[in-house]
Amino acid sequence: MPLLILFFSLWLAGFSTNVFATDITVSLDRSPVSVDESFQIIFTASESPDDDPDFSPLEQDFTVQSQSQNSRMEWINGKSNRIIQWIVTVMANDSGNLIIPKIKFGSDSSPALKIVVSPSSANKTSQNDEDLFLEVSANTEKPFIQSQVLYTVKLYRRVDFAKANLSEPELPDAVIEKLADDANYTTQVSGVTYVVIERKYAIFPQKSGVTTIKPLVLTADTVARGRQNNSFFNSQITQRRIVKSNPITLNVQPIPATFTDSHWLTAENLELTQTWSGDIAQMKVGEPLTRTVKLVANGSTVGQLPELNSSKIDPQLKAYNDQPVLHEDKTLAGIVASREEKIAFIPAKAGNYTLPAIQISWFNTRTQKIELATLPEMSLTVAGAENAPQAQTPTVVEEKHIPPIPLSETGRQEMPVVENEQASLLWKSTAIFSTLGWLITLGFLFFKRKTASKKISEPIESPVEISLKVCVKQLKKACMTDDAQAAKTALLEWGKLQFNEISLGSIAPHCEARLRDEILQLNATLYAKEPQIWKGRELFKTFSENNAREKLAKSKTDALKPLYPI
Repeated sequence: MPLLILFFSLWLAGFSTNVFATDITVSLDRSPVSVDESFQIIFTASESPDDDPDFSPLEQDFTVQSQSQNSRMEWINGKSNRIIQWIVTVMANDSGNLIIPKIKFGSDSSPALKIVVSPSSANKTSQNDEDLFLEVSANTEKPFIQSQVLYTVKLYRRVDFAKANLSEPELPDAVIEKLADDANYTTQVSGVTYVVIERKYAIFPQKSGVTTIKPLVLTADTVARGRQNNSFFNSQITQRRIVKSNPITLNVQPIPATFTDSHWLTAENLELTQTWSGDIAQMKVGEPLTRTVKLVANGSTVGQLPELNSSKIDPQLKAYNDQPVLHEDKTLAGIVASREEKIAFIPAKAGNYTLPAIQISWFNTRTQKIELATLPEMSLTVAGAENAPQAQTPTVVEEKHIPPIPLSETGRQEMPVVENEQASLLWKSTAIFSTLGWLITLGFLFFKRKTASKKISEPIESPVEISLKVCVKQLKKACMTDDAQAAKTALLEWGKLQFNEISLGSIAPHCEARLRDEILQLNATLYAKEPQIWKGRELFKTFSENNAREKLAKSKTDALKPLYPI
């Protein structure tokens, strides 16, 4: 039996290891590379893997020059994540399409990755065999107006710097953005090893015609080799060096005559997508539904992206637009721009509605062709509000038939004859007793009805209702003063009372679409990597509208109760 338990424990441990394996990603500091250039392979994990890495498989196609490890903490949505990186500097043994193999981290492993290695630049020679020079290039010299030009600067050196300064590229009528971080590696030029610092820029010419990117200027204080100064304060001898690059001439092309759209947009790739906050097949009158449309363009700036929700729609389909969310990512491959627009639809009337198609014409700089990104026309069917149940008919009490008192021969009603005086006295006493009891009962019922009426007219609030009112007041004050932290505190208290939830992320799904989006936006602002400005008026406006709709729905429900309950 103990042996069986041990076997089961080992099996379970192995099963758990496979299920909860650490996710390890692989990336390069730049691509493509030359066979005579070093580059970095970066392995990244969000938690400690099973064991230390074994980089020996790299030696089949690469020469490992150095390796290092570092870790850092990241905060995302209030949770801390530990990021671990292993950086391996290598040089390819040969050119071609190579594979960076899987690297084992104990029972964990990284995925394989393809890399293109170009042949050696054997014909590249240093300028006059200098130990310091600049090399610049552009990925195209005939770009279209407002399209992206990737401008690459390489600084080659065989000397050490005490300090150095490199000028920025200049081009009249152009938008210029620096991309990502500088890359550092070594390469061979005419059999001589150089240290290279590579920097990239994205340039967007705003005017057609021939124009020139001015030469870059490097001003550096280099350390003279083999020369020492006996002074304690000047242990190194430096020499001021000024190095210039070649100019780059661009012949910027105008907008093609075949492009007839009013908004000119160029990109290397473009995607237009949409999402909905709920089921569009089950829309109802008065209930909101949020549509999110997003445009992502590679090789473009956010200033070039057009509006997405500009078409007119049926006035019975109320539309509420949020401020667009604009974002740019600067990568080594260029700028990736995105525009996201949210619009909440609240139908005021049942029926069929049509949302016009969204069409964006753009010029593909890779294929040199005009393309069309489209979201097709959409038909929405809105159901009416649920029918109110009919009020119940008041209950009618049937009258009991009381037989008439027989008439005498003279036409008068004859009363029962009392047999004797004792029976008459008993009857009178009973009548008086019954009358007094009836009067007492009537007085009690009147007093009870008056007390109940007073209670109904002056309802007593529960402690929860009082606490909710305090939360709303605190939220209003926080939103009016744009205090994001105070708004979070008030919403957390409100969400705990209403839904028994303790985080903004778990409170949001309980709310209607627009309020949910505002709460998630507040959450994103609070935990953004860089400080952001938050405006709270829209959140409180949406919060108030949500509460008003809930009260209206509750009052309608109460109004539908039977008028004469049984």
